Amino acid sequence: MTEEPTNLVLELLRSIRAEAAETKAELKSDVHSLRADVVSDLSLTRKEIGDQIVGLRRAVIEYHSVVIGHGVLISELEARVRRMEQHLNLPAIGPH
Repeated sequence: MTEEPTNLVLELLRSIRAEAAETKAELKSDVHSLRADVVSDLSLTRKEIGDQIVGLRRAVIEYHSVVIGHGVLISELEARVRRMEQHLNLPAIGPH
């Protein structure tokens, strides 16, 4: 087997190639880990927002029930008042 002559430039290029391959592998691993973290964070955020929306809906329904009484929603009361105003040809008190 013949041995290649020692070439400093060739050795440096091989060293650079090895370091670049190692850096690429580390970067690929870091990107994969980052993706997993982002997916986890998004999933948690989505769940938290969903829980907040459910809580907000519950609070609005409870508020409507307390303010109006007997479980009548404000929107139903507003619609009924609007129909009465129209039936009696009354001008609307506020913007609809």
